[in-house]
Amino acid sequence: MQASKCLELKLPADCIDTEAFVTLAESMHALGMAEETDVDSGLSEQIAWFDCGENEAITRALILAAAVQAGIEETQVTLNTLEQQNWETAWQKDWRGMPIGKNLWVRPSFCDGPTDGRVDIVLDPGMAFGTGTHPTTQLCLEAVERICATQPPANLLDMGAGSGILAIAAVKLGCGPALAIDMEEESVEACLTNAAINGVRLEAKLDDTPPRQQFDLVVANILAAPLVWMAKELAPCVQNHLILSGLLTTQVDDVAAAYIAEGLSEIRRDAQGDWASVEFLRHP
Repeated sequence: MQASKCLELKLPADCIDTEAFVTLAESMHALGMAEETDVDSGLSEQIAWFDCGENEAITRALILAAAVQAGIEETQVTLNTLEQQNWETAWQKDWRGMPIGKNLWVRPSFCDGPTDGRVDIVLDPGMAFGTGTHPTTQLCLEAVERICATQPPANLLDMGAGSGILAIAAVKLGCGPALAIDMEEESVEACLTNAAINGVRLEAKLDDTPPRQQFDLVVANILAAPLVWMAKELAPCVQNHLILSGLLTTQVDDVAAAYIAEGLSEIRRDAQGDWASVEFLRHP
């Protein structure tokens, strides 16, 4: 995100389901989304962040109007302006180290590492999304771990890499050279920073288009619409295995169809709550 501040939208989770919230946030080009639960009250909130644009007042009005049109009462809408330094940490404030899959441990750099021999993945994401707390990231990490346990890929492409968490995990699990691509400069910087923190090497590139080369494993944890648009360019990158996520369970069929049409075979679906991942193989 290039702007020095953003708008934070908060809605009570019980006033809108996940699918409707994702649709709302995507329609307004959200920078990112999250769900937070207050430890004391147990109440959950759906949260999204938006670029303020050239006129913050107009952006506020548009977000509010979209929420009301989605059936949300105006009194349930909270819109806060976050300066850059607050935006960078707003969605990370409750982040703690956590076990993922069979042998991974993902943590921010200010938390202790694992004590049970898990593979330690340390992140300092700055403004790049990808901390391991979202179900789609967890689903991707579990898939990467499973594939690496069978046979570590010769090389990897992480499209829409964010913090670089998927590429870093793969390399730590034995994968060969990894290329991380993202359309945000902050994400490219975060990928390189986090690779250095973890003692691994990867190439990070600023782009919004898949490269014209093949990779043994391709991962893309983005959103449904971009994945469908990207199918004709991303599918040719897949030499063997593809993992897609950032999807609601209701969106998997449409995304899968786009990649099956490009010659890939679906082999597995997994879900966590409302979110899903889907895996493909390219058969000879």
